[in-house]
Amino acid sequence: MQTQPFEAAIFDLDGVIVDTAKFHYKAWKRLAGELGFAFSESENEQLKGVSRMESLDLLLRAGGITEVTTERREVLASRKNEWYKEYLATLTPADVLPGVYDFLGQLHSRGIKTAIASASKNAPLILEKVNIRPLFDVVVDGNTIVRAKPDPEVFLQAARLLDVAPAACFVFEDAAAGVEGAIRAGMRVAGIGDARLLARAHLTVTSFEQLNPVSLLSYIGVTGFTGWGDCANEQ
Repeated sequence: MQTQPFEAAIFDLDGVIVDTAKFHYKAWKRLAGELGFAFSESENEQLKGVSRMESLDLLLRAGGITEVTTERREVLASRKNEWYKEYLATLTPADVLPGVYDFLGQLHSRGIKTAIASASKNAPLILEKVNIRPLFDVVVDGNTIVRAKPDPEVFLQAARLLDVAPAACFVFEDAAAGVEGAIRAGMRVAGIGDARLLARAHLTVTSFEQLNPVSLLSYIGVTGFTGWGDCANEQ
Protein backbone atom coordinates (compact mmCIF):
# COMPACT_ATOMS: atom_id res chain seq x y z
CA MET A 1 0.00 0.00 0.00
CA GLN A 2 1.44 3.35 -1.04
CA THR A 3 0.66 6.51 0.91
CA GLN A 4 1.80 10.14 0.76
CA PRO A 5 5.46 10.58 1.78
CA PHE A 6 6.13 12.01 5.24
CA GLU A 7 7.10 15.66 4.63
CA ALA A 8 5.99 17.57 7.74
CA ALA A 9 5.46 17.02 11.46
CA ILE A 10 2.86 19.17 13.22
CA PHE A 11 2.85 19.33 17.02
CA ASP A 12 0.40 20.42 19.63
CA LEU A 13 2.22 22.42 22.31
CA ASP A 14 0.67 21.94 25.75
CA GLY A 15 1.39 18.45 27.01
CA VAL A 16 3.20 17.39 23.84
CA ILE A 17 6.25 19.65 23.56
CA VAL A 18 6.15 21.32 26.96
CA ASP A 19 4.76 20.16 30.29
CA THR A 20 2.18 22.92 30.70
CA ALA A 21 -0.94 20.75 31.02
CA LYS A 22 -0.38 20.68 34.79
CA PHE A 23 -0.62 24.47 34.90
CA HIS A 24 -3.93 24.48 33.02
CA TYR A 25 -5.36 21.97 35.45
CA LYS A 26 -4.05 23.90 38.45
CA ALA A 27 -5.68 27.13 37.21
CA TRP A 28 -9.01 25.51 36.28
CA LYS A 29 -9.13 23.68 39.61
CA ARG A 30 -8.48 26.97 41.41
CA LEU A 31 -11.32 28.61 39.51
CA ALA A 32 -13.67 25.73 40.29
CA GLY A 33 -12.77 26.05 43.97
CA GLU A 34 -13.68 29.72 43.95
CA LEU A 35 -17.00 28.82 42.33
CA GLY A 36 -17.67 26.27 45.05
CA PHE A 37 -17.08 22.86 43.49
CA ALA A 38 -14.31 20.31 43.04
CA PHE A 39 -12.77 19.61 39.64
CA SER A 40 -10.99 16.31 39.06
CA GLU A 41 -8.12 15.36 36.77
CA SER A 42 -10.41 13.01 34.86
CA GLU A 43 -12.85 15.87 34.21
CA ASN A 44 -9.90 18.00 33.12
CA GLU A 45 -9.15 15.51 30.32
CA GLN A 46 -12.21 16.86 28.48
CA LEU A 47 -10.65 20.33 28.40
CA LYS A 48 -7.45 19.31 26.64
CA GLY A 49 -7.06 20.65 23.13
CA VAL A 50 -10.12 22.91 23.11
CA SER A 51 -10.36 26.70 23.32
CA ARG A 52 -10.37 28.69 26.54
CA MET A 53 -14.06 29.62 26.34
CA GLU A 54 -15.13 26.10 25.42
CA SER A 55 -13.04 24.82 28.35
CA LEU A 56 -14.81 27.27 30.65
CA ASP A 57 -18.20 26.03 29.46
CA LEU A 58 -17.16 22.44 30.16
CA LEU A 59 -15.92 23.43 33.61
CA LEU A 60 -19.15 25.24 34.45
CA ARG A 61 -21.22 22.29 33.31
CA ALA A 62 -19.12 20.01 35.52
CA GLY A 63 -20.06 22.26 38.43
CA GLY A 64 -23.74 22.38 37.49
CA ILE A 65 -23.55 26.09 36.68
CA THR A 66 -25.69 26.95 33.67
CA GLU A 67 -26.84 30.57 34.03
CA VAL A 68 -23.78 32.72 33.33
CA THR A 69 -23.81 35.98 31.37
CA THR A 70 -21.38 36.60 28.55
CA GLU A 71 -19.69 39.31 30.61
CA ARG A 72 -19.27 36.97 33.58
CA ARG A 73 -17.85 34.24 31.34
CA GLU A 74 -15.25 36.68 30.03
CA VAL A 75 -14.27 37.64 33.58
CA LEU A 76 -13.92 34.02 34.66
CA ALA A 77 -11.88 33.03 31.61
CA SER A 78 -9.60 36.01 32.08
CA ARG A 79 -9.07 35.18 35.75
CA LYS A 80 -8.11 31.63 34.89
CA ASN A 81 -5.72 32.83 32.20
CA GLU A 82 -3.98 35.27 34.54
CA TRP A 83 -3.36 32.47 37.03
CA TYR A 84 -2.13 30.25 34.21
CA LYS A 85 0.33 32.92 33.04
CA GLU A 86 1.60 33.27 36.60
CA TYR A 87 2.38 29.56 36.60
CA LEU A 88 3.98 29.83 33.15
CA ALA A 89 6.43 32.37 34.54
CA THR A 90 8.19 29.46 36.24
CA LEU A 91 8.83 27.62 32.94
CA THR A 92 12.39 26.91 31.84
CA PRO A 93 13.93 24.87 29.00
CA ALA A 94 14.00 21.96 31.46
CA ASP A 95 10.20 21.73 31.07
CA VAL A 96 10.51 20.56 27.46
CA LEU A 97 9.33 16.96 27.60
CA PRO A 98 11.74 14.00 27.37
CA GLY A 99 12.84 13.02 23.88
CA VAL A 100 11.50 16.15 22.17
CA TYR A 101 14.85 17.77 21.34
CA ASP A 102 16.26 14.54 19.93
CA PHE A 103 13.14 13.82 17.89
CA LEU A 104 13.07 17.32 16.40
CA GLY A 105 16.75 17.02 15.59
CA GLN A 106 16.12 13.79 13.69
CA LEU A 107 13.33 15.43 11.71
CA HIS A 108 15.39 18.47 10.73
CA SER A 109 18.39 16.36 9.75
CA ARG A 110 16.19 14.57 7.22
CA GLY A 111 14.50 17.64 5.80
CA ILE A 112 11.16 17.14 7.54
CA LYS A 113 9.38 20.46 8.11
CA THR A 114 7.97 21.23 11.56
CA ALA A 115 5.10 23.30 12.93
CA ILE A 116 3.28 24.07 16.15
CA ALA A 117 -0.52 23.87 15.93
CA SER A 118 -1.97 24.92 19.27
CA ALA A 119 -5.29 26.29 20.48
CA SER A 120 -3.42 28.27 23.14
CA LYS A 121 -3.19 32.05 22.88
CA ASN A 122 -0.22 31.80 25.22
CA ALA A 123 1.87 29.79 22.74
CA PRO A 124 4.30 32.68 22.00
CA LEU A 125 4.96 33.15 25.73
CA ILE A 126 5.51 29.41 26.28
CA LEU A 127 7.88 29.09 23.32
CA GLU A 128 9.84 32.11 24.55
CA LYS A 129 10.13 30.80 28.12
CA VAL A 130 11.50 27.41 27.03
CA ASN A 131 13.57 28.87 24.17
CA ILE A 132 12.40 26.38 21.56
CA ARG A 133 10.80 28.61 18.89
CA PRO A 134 13.76 28.33 16.45
CA LEU A 135 13.13 24.59 16.12
CA PHE A 136 9.80 25.14 14.34
CA ASP A 137 9.33 26.45 10.83
CA VAL A 138 5.78 27.63 11.52
CA VAL A 139 3.66 28.45 14.57
CA VAL A 140 -0.14 28.55 14.38
CA ASP A 141 -1.96 29.27 17.63
CA GLY A 142 -5.15 30.57 19.20
CA ASN A 143 -4.28 34.12 18.15
CA THR A 144 -4.51 33.30 14.45
CA ILE A 145 -7.38 30.81 14.16
CA VAL A 146 -11.14 31.17 14.54
CA ARG A 147 -12.28 27.61 15.21
CA ALA A 148 -10.81 25.44 17.95
CA LYS A 149 -10.10 21.72 17.77
CA PRO A 150 -11.67 19.32 16.85
CA ASP A 151 -12.17 21.65 13.90
CA PRO A 152 -9.22 21.01 11.52
CA GLU A 153 -8.52 24.71 10.88
CA VAL A 154 -5.29 24.94 12.92
CA PHE A 155 -3.78 21.89 11.20
CA LEU A 156 -4.81 22.94 7.70
CA GLN A 157 -3.38 26.42 8.26
CA ALA A 158 -0.09 24.92 9.43
CA ALA A 159 0.07 22.71 6.33
CA ARG A 160 -0.62 25.71 4.07
CA LEU A 161 2.12 27.76 5.70
CA LEU A 162 4.54 24.85 5.37
CA ASP A 163 3.46 24.40 1.73
CA VAL A 164 2.82 20.70 2.32
CA ALA A 165 -0.24 18.62 1.44
CA PRO A 166 -2.31 17.52 4.47
CA ALA A 167 -1.79 13.87 3.57
CA ALA A 168 1.97 14.38 3.85
CA CYS A 169 1.68 15.63 7.45
CA PHE A 170 1.94 13.66 10.67
CA VAL A 171 0.39 15.27 13.75
CA PHE A 172 1.45 14.68 17.36
CA GLU A 173 -1.34 15.24 19.89
CA ASP A 174 -2.17 14.48 23.52
CA ALA A 175 -5.88 15.35 23.39
CA ALA A 176 -8.83 13.51 21.87
CA ALA A 177 -10.09 16.76 20.33
CA GLY A 178 -6.74 17.30 18.64
CA VAL A 179 -6.61 13.75 17.34
CA GLU A 180 -10.08 14.19 15.85
CA GLY A 181 -9.12 17.53 14.30
CA ALA A 182 -6.04 16.02 12.66
CA ILE A 183 -8.08 13.16 11.22
CA ARG A 184 -10.63 15.64 9.84
CA ALA A 185 -7.73 17.51 8.23
CA GLY A 186 -6.79 14.32 6.37
CA MET A 187 -3.58 13.85 8.32
CA ARG A 188 -2.04 10.90 10.10
CA VAL A 189 -1.81 11.34 13.86
CA ALA A 190 0.22 9.98 16.75
CA GLY A 191 -1.30 10.14 20.20
CA ILE A 192 1.13 11.06 22.97
CA GLY A 193 -0.28 9.61 26.19
CA ASP A 194 -2.95 7.14 27.25
CA ALA A 195 -4.00 4.93 24.33
CA ARG A 196 -7.45 4.47 25.90
CA LEU A 197 -8.11 8.22 25.70
CA LEU A 198 -6.56 8.57 22.24
CA ALA A 199 -8.14 5.54 20.58
CA ARG A 200 -8.71 7.35 17.26
CA ALA A 201 -4.99 7.98 16.75
CA HIS A 202 -3.19 5.90 14.14
CA LEU A 203 -0.54 5.03 16.71
CA THR A 204 0.08 5.89 20.35
CA VAL A 205 3.24 6.31 22.40
CA THR A 206 3.70 7.55 25.94
CA SER A 207 6.79 9.63 25.17
CA PHE A 208 8.93 10.86 22.28
CA GLU A 209 11.66 8.73 23.81
CA GLN A 210 9.86 5.78 22.20
CA LEU A 211 10.41 7.27 18.75
CA ASN A 212 14.02 6.21 18.32
CA PRO A 213 16.15 6.69 15.18
CA VAL A 214 15.40 3.18 13.91
CA SER A 215 11.64 3.60 14.02
CA LEU A 216 11.84 7.11 12.58
CA LEU A 217 14.06 6.08 9.67
CA SER A 218 11.84 3.08 9.06
CA TYR A 219 8.73 5.22 9.00
CA ILE A 220 10.01 7.56 6.31
CA GLY A 221 10.84 4.61 4.10
CA VAL A 222 14.51 3.84 4.67
CA THR A 223 13.93 0.27 5.81
CA GLY A 224 11.13 -2.15 6.56
CA PHE A 225 9.30 -1.52 9.84
CA THR A 226 6.04 -3.09 10.89
CA GLY A 227 5.68 -1.94 14.49
CA TRP A 228 3.24 0.86 13.73
CA GLY A 229 0.45 -1.12 12.12
CA ASP A 230 -1.15 0.33 8.98
CA CYS A 231 0.87 3.53 9.29
CA ALA A 232 4.08 1.63 8.62
CA ASN A 233 3.14 0.92 5.01
CA GLU A 234 5.22 3.74 3.56
CA GLN A 235 7.67 1.84 1.40
